[in-house]
Amino acid sequence: MIEVISPETTLSESEVSCANCQACCCRLEVILISDTGVPKKHIAVDQWGGEKMRRLDDGWCSALDRETLMCSIYELRPWICREFEMGSYECRLERAAELPASVEVKNSDFFQHHR
Repeated sequence: MIEVISPETTLSESEVSCANCQACCCRLEVILISDTGVPKKHIAVDQWGGEKMRRLDDGWCSALDRETLMCSIYELRPWICREFEMGSYECRLERAAELPASVEVKNSDFFQHHR
């Protein structure tokens, strides 16, 4: 289902949930600053030798399950991912930057059709 949203409509902090999350934060650059056990296959090394989460050619984090839009290494996710709160100002800012202003795809409908 695609829901048309007027440009002045934005989700409040309490309205962002797992059912409507679009995993926009999974397109951000994530630098690994502590060891949480991220599997090596999800780690890339930047030009200065620092470790970061590997992103695939589509720009999304390699740990993102593309079918469920959920983290496949949730218990081992990086510290910054643990601190990035769903519905926070930063979350809503990334959603606004990533999602078209007039269209939002509802994950709950996505899940119903892809199980």
